[in-house]
This record gives sequence, structure tokens and C-alpha cells, in this order.
Amino acid sequence: MKKLFVFAAIFLFAAVSFAQPYTIQQYLSIKSAGSPDFSPDGKRIVYLTNATGTSQVWAVDAAGGKPEQLTYFDDNVSFVRWLPDNSGIIFGMARGGNENTQFYWMTPGGDAIEKLTDEPSVRHNFAGVSKDGKRIYYTSNKRNRNFFDAYSMDLKSKMETLLYKFDGNISIAAFNDSGSKIVISRSGIEKSLDNDLFVVDVKTGKETHLTPHEDASEFGNVEFLADGLLMTSNDKSEFEALVHMRQKNAAGNDWSAANLATSVVYGPNWDVGGVTLSDDSRKLAYTVNNDGFSELYIRSIETGGKPLTSTIAKAHDQIKLPAQGIVGGTTFSKDGSKLAFSFSSATQNGDVWLFDIKTKKLSQVTQSDRAGIDAKTFVAPELIKFRTFDGREIPAWYYRPSDRVKTSVGSYERKGNQVEDKELEVDSLSAKVGTGAGPRDFDANYGEPYRRSLPVIVSIHGGPEGQSRPGFNPLFQYYLSRGYAVLDPNVRGSTGYGKTYTHLDDVEKREDSVKDIAAAHEWLTTKGGADAKRIAVMGGSYGGYMTMASITLYPDLWAAAVNTVGIVNWETFLQNTSGYRRRQREVEYGRLDRDIDFLRRISPIRKIDRIKTPLFVIHGKNDPRVPYTEAEQVVDALKKRNAIVEYKLYDDEGHGISKLKNRLELYPLVADFLDKYMK
Repeated sequence: MKKLFVFAAIFLFAAVSFAQPYTIQQYLSIKSAGSPDFSPDGKRIVYLTNATGTSQVWAVDAAGGKPEQLTYFDDNVSFVRWLPDNSGIIFGMARGGNENTQFYWMTPGGDAIEKLTDEPSVRHNFAGVSKDGKRIYYTSNKRNRNFFDAYSMDLKSKMETLLYKFDGNISIAAFNDSGSKIVISRSGIEKSLDNDLFVVDVKTGKETHLTPHEDASEFGNVEFLADGLLMTSNDKSEFEALVHMRQKNAAGNDWSAANLATSVVYGPNWDVGGVTLSDDSRKLAYTVNNDGFSELYIRSIETGGKPLTSTIAKAHDQIKLPAQGIVGGTTFSKDGSKLAFSFSSATQNGDVWLFDIKTKKLSQVTQSDRAGIDAKTFVAPELIKFRTFDGREIPAWYYRPSDRVKTSVGSYERKGNQVEDKELEVDSLSAKVGTGAGPRDFDANYGEPYRRSLPVIVSIHGGPEGQSRPGFNPLFQYYLSRGYAVLDPNVRGSTGYGKTYTHLDDVEKREDSVKDIAAAHEWLTTKGGADAKRIAVMGGSYGGYMTMASITLYPDLWAAAVNTVGIVNWETFLQNTSGYRRRQREVEYGRLDRDIDFLRRISPIRKIDRIKTPLFVIHGKNDPRVPYTEAEQVVDALKKRNAIVEYKLYDDEGHGISKLKNRLELYPLVADFLDKYMK
């Protein structure tokens, strides 16, 4: 018996010692689910998941069970809605990443699909379905590719009705139950992150300006109420608050300023978003972006001609989430008894969840596959702040590899705040890893006692009006499994930290945000335990520009760089981006007819001779935002200089690489590239 025990122990030790690490193919094959919508009876949920390699429509019982795939396309489905009369399901899809979304109808079981629009060169932006399920609302640029107009479509006849024509960039923010009124959002043409709302009488065409304001302000998440509108806005505020725009006399059709009273329903010192109203307009759900984490609330509302602030004490419930993470796609069942939403965290891939409002029970509806990877190996980040050139503090998420790892880039054993160089066999991971407890404020002195430095990847988000948040990122987890740390900063210009912070990088202040990346490098080497010679920088879209700006303005800092669908030449980018985007982007970056000298001066392509960093460039040929010619410019210029550059162009992708077959080819190459220059 004793011999048997010893043999078993030896076998177990051998199995552990020679266990193979998870492959990048496994990490890339981790699935996610989101964008839920209820069937009219509340018994079924349709949602989107990339279980087959592209985002497709699936359905599952709300109580859980075996899911059913309804669509089988090579391209990603972008949205899905179950029609309120149960006559079918609506979804949207663009071909090859070109973002020219077309609309489709299918039966609830998915056995028949019909095209509602068939205009491959036209972009359609979905706005919603009428309460009776007979019409859909959307904008499209069919009249002029540079502008958007508002339409409705009768689903039975497929007849379109032009509701509102405008030579500019608009969207339908809301529509009332009868379809007699729509709210139009017009993007500002002089300031970034600025828009205005207009209520339009569909029959007469009369429009009324609802939101006159002076400073750049945003108005969104609009919902019709019996006595006015509910929305979010940061007008006269740093953050997006929940606002009630009430008609003093709601019996008539008076939307004049004299008949409107605006009050703040809820205004925390963080952004409110994700506003969702139940079918009977008696329940309200919304999220708060608290330092990157979502808080989810439900409250009962009663208007009756009174400001919503008078009922703020009624049913203000915060839903306890599975962990600290990110909520999206909130939607009520038709009877208002349940709320579905998507949820993910840094250590939990995205899934659909269900909250029963009466019982307060939270349940997980979908179970997205983790490709055989133990969730306990996933690493949560720490929220840190580093000081930059002008004394401001820049928030960032810092992911560090687990306490005991063995990888191609080095082996480390951390004891308290110290790291010792040590060769390790495969071992159990720290109890801290993957607990879902979420990040904590980072001690500014942490990292100083490190005995061996870490290789670090600095990953820069796009936008620039975006925010890095601690959602699930399979590539981050893969890099961590190989011993890399990842710093995910929110440099100036990011959203989520107030209006002032977001506008700190506008036009002539563009390169101040690049200085923040240099400050991140300094923090990593002095406080974050990084090896100064093994820090890489990468980013996509605007983050790709930031990557290119970082290696041209600070060429001696970086061991490697990866630019995905990034801007390298502001002049050619603005000339060649889709026409409807040009004016919108000029208010953020600068105008060709006014700021051309400045735009040329800050373009990385004009500093190409300063690049010393090995560079990997990635692009999709159908990109309507940043044309692939941006990539070609920098690759050609570097090849002429015999610089180190690798390049992958995908003919069936657009603004990013989304298809699994392409990701499985691409990212092993990126991983090998990083290993080559970061070992």
C-alpha cells in the first residue's frame, strides 16, 4: 500500500512538473456572450456570442439550458432585437468589416431569413423597434455618403419613410410609442464630444431645439416619458448625470423652453449610462461607471407631472454583481419582472445574466467556454496612478504575472514585495490570482524592492474618447501567462474622469497625451518593477497613433511596438477616412483647411527616420475609419530604411481583426515578435 502511495505521488509530481502551459490558441478561443433581448413572453433570450469564431445570433431559455444557434455567417452580427409582436427577430451585419450595416429579418426559430436592406455601399445605423413591432427606426447615408438622414421602415411592406433630412451627422436618440415624435441628436461641428437634441413632429416636420448650451456638452441615453424625456447629460457638469426634462403642461404639444423644466435625478461624481426603461415606463435601470467599474441600479419611477427627484427614495436598488467588472446591454422583459444584461470582469469572460426583480435573485444564463483554461489562472489588475509632466495623476490598470510562473521571458518568485530570480517548475498559483476581488489602489512605493525587473507591455486604448476598463481581455491573460506584465493607462483625453480631463488632448494639445505615455514608462522603471530595456508599447486605432507617436517622440524607450489600424499621417487620414467621419474627427484632431501645418508636424510619418524600435503593423483592408493606406505608408518608409518592420494585412477585415481564423494566424506571430525583442 505504501509503495502504491509513493508511486501515485511520483506520478502526480511528474504530471505537474511536465504540464504544458496553455497555448495562445486556447486563449484566443475563449468565448463571450452579450447583447441580450427577451422574447415577448419573457421565456427566451436572444443574444450574440462568438462561439463559432464570429459574433452570431443564438437563443436560450431565460431559465437557462442548451443554447440554439440561429445564424451562420462568416461576418459578425452587430445587433439583435426580438420583435415585440413575436413576428420575428431583427439583426444587423456588415460584410468584411466595412461597417456598412444591412438589416435582416428572421423567424423566431431562425429557419427563414430575409434582407430588409440591400445597399452594400450604404451604412445603416439601427435606432430601435416600435412598441407594436411593426416598424424599425434608423439613420442611413443613402442620399449622400457624407450625411445621415432618419428613416422608419414598415416591416410588412419593407417601405421606407424619410422622417428627417439633414446635411450633417445625426442619429435617432428616441421615438415615442405612437411614432409621432422622434428626438434627433446632431453632432457638434465646432467642438468635440458635443451634441444637441431636437424633438421633431413627424407629421408636420416641425423641429424644436431642446438643449441650447454654450460649452461642449453631451446629451444621450434618451427615453420618452409621459411628461417629457429622461436622458443623461454633462451640461454644466464634469460628469454625465441622469436628467429629467419635464413638460410643465404635458397635455399639448408644447416643447418650447418656457414649458420645459430640467432637473437632475441622479448626479454622482461619475458617469451615468446604460439607461433602460421598462415597457410600462415604471421601472428604470442604469449603470454608473465608478472609476472603471460598473454599478448597476434599478429604481421605480412615477412622473405624474412631478419631477423625478421627488421619487428618488423609491426602490433605489443596487444589484450585487458577480464581481467587480463591467455591465452592458441592459434590457427588461416585457412585463418588467426581469432584467437581462451582459457582464464581464478581468478574470471572467463575458456572459448573459438575469436579475429577477421580485425575488432579487441573480442567475447566469449563458456559460461561455474558456477553452479548457482554469479561471483561477486569470489575473486581475491593480488600479494605480502615476504623475505626469504637468503634475496630474494618470490612472492605469496594472496587470502583473502570477506569483509563480515559468515562461520564455524569465522566471520569478515574488516574496512579499520582493522578487527573486529563480528557475521554477510548474506550481500552483497565488491565491490572489483570479479571485474576482478586483483591484485596489496601488501603493506608490510598491515595486521599489524588486530584485529582478519585469518585461512590460504598455497597451493604449483607442478613441481617443475611450476608456480602458477591467473587462476580460484574453490577449492580456495570454501575455501574463508568458511572464509579461501589462500596463493599461487612461491618459488625458480618456473618458470616465470628467469633461475637463477628456478635453486635455484636443487639437494643439495632442502630444501632451504622448508625454503621459513617457511618464508611464518612467513610473514602470522607478515604481513598477519593470526592466527599462524590456518595455513594449502597443495600441489600436487612435492607440495605434499613440504607439507610433511614442516610438518617434521617445525612440530610446521601447524594446518593441505593435500598431494595429493606427493613424500615421493626419493629413492623409482626414483626406481618406469615410466622408461622414471627416468633419466629426476634425473637431477633435484639427481641420485640414485651418490646421494643416500642425497636423503635418505631429504626424509620425514625418518623423519616420527617428524610429529605432522593431515594429509590427496590422491592418484590415476594408477599414472605413483608418484606411489601410496609413499602414502601407509607414511599412514602405521603414523598409526603404532597412528598419525592422513586420506587416499583416487582412482582406476580409476592417477596423480591427475580429475573425477567429485571422486572430489564430496573427497573434502567435505577434507573441513570437514580442518574445524575440523582449527576452
